[in-house]
Amino acid sequence: MRKILLLVSLPVTAFFAISCSEDGVHYQEFNYTTPETYTFERSGASTVDFTGQTNRILMLDEMGAYIKNQGNAGAVVDASKLSDMFSNVNGQFTNADLNAATDKQLKNKTAASTDFFVNFNGDGSAVEPLSVRFFFENQFTNANLASGGHEASAGTAGTYLDGTSKRLFAVNGLEPQQVLLKGMMGACFLDQIVNNYLSKNVLDQGSNRANNTNKVLEQGQNYTKMEHLWDEAYGYIYGGDDLAAESPVRKFWSSYIKQVDDDSDFGTLKEDIELAFRKGRAAITAGDYVTRDMQIDIIKEKLALVPAVRAVFYLKEGKAKLATDGGAKAFHELSEGYGFIMSLRYTNKPGTNMPYMTKAEVDAILNELTGGTFGLWDVDYLNEHIDGLAEQIATRFGFTVAEAETVN
Repeated sequence: MRKILLLVSLPVTAFFAISCSEDGVHYQEFNYTTPETYTFERSGASTVDFTGQTNRILMLDEMGAYIKNQGNAGAVVDASKLSDMFSNVNGQFTNADLNAATDKQLKNKTAASTDFFVNFNGDGSAVEPLSVRFFFENQFTNANLASGGHEASAGTAGTYLDGTSKRLFAVNGLEPQQVLLKGMMGACFLDQIVNNYLSKNVLDQGSNRANNTNKVLEQGQNYTKMEHLWDEAYGYIYGGDDLAAESPVRKFWSSYIKQVDDDSDFGTLKEDIELAFRKGRAAITAGDYVTRDMQIDIIKEKLALVPAVRAVFYLKEGKAKLATDGGAKAFHELSEGYGFIMSLRYTNKPGTNMPYMTKAEVDAILNELTGGTFGLWDVDYLNEHIDGLAEQIATRFGFTVAEAETVN
């Protein structure tokens, strides 16, 4: 039986893999360095490309901005327009480049990973992708029903004033815009990162490993297939970071990683994720697949903490605002928490190829959160249930509620 032991040095020096077998110990040296930034070149030209991921980040951002702007204006949200944007048809984006990228869309990448939905690992099924996509399209309908300027109340969709902003709330008190944004961060972006592009079933599919080892580049490109797959995972986190400073785009996972990292209880999370991406990419170019796989596990573990910590934070923040700021602020926070709880189903626990929380467990938490009379409008019900839900999530992911509450 063959065993692998890896000796990993500092980020900028060489890596040595030691393979042990019954025949003895064999040493394989990989003479490469890990760069200080995510910069990789071949023959003086960049090998990094995650244009498709940047496009999808921009698509989701524009969908969220459309709902927000219509709500603030007291105008009607067009659910069919949002549905078109979801599928990228009929040229509905204000960004002409997104309309031109007709081969890129959000819908067909939602709940669509190889490990959880194509191969049906992680308690996935052929039915689930359709139901998840329908759920998000239902948020378009909810936003439409809430729009137009009429006031929200228990059991009535409408507008609720949050300071100077007008927020749209569904009949159960959830904010469709926030459920869409945070939920899609999990069902699309996170699912694609950890269950698809960082899946060994995808990275090593067919001749990918042999072609990568032999530096067989994709036709007309300056990268191997494996290099590009890794870059696509990276792009779902950082694909919005290099846009112009004046751009209104949300950074999504990149932004929330930083927020969690800013808390001393999770202080190296951002650096750990960034280093693992750089180290794994360098390892791929060098053909060092043992190091690559180690970095996959680091990314999966560290990234899973982000939606869990934010879910607990928003649950507790929402509960606090129920008593101090009233419905709009509290419902906004709880809706963000709802979306991050949804994301927990798409995490991937290293060594298991399963989520940290199963779909059934996540659904049970979501159902309990909205289980009061008219959902979030039942403040007494929420006050009785939120603490237990927060504790359940924190315990599963290995931190305390108190630690998550201090993340701003």
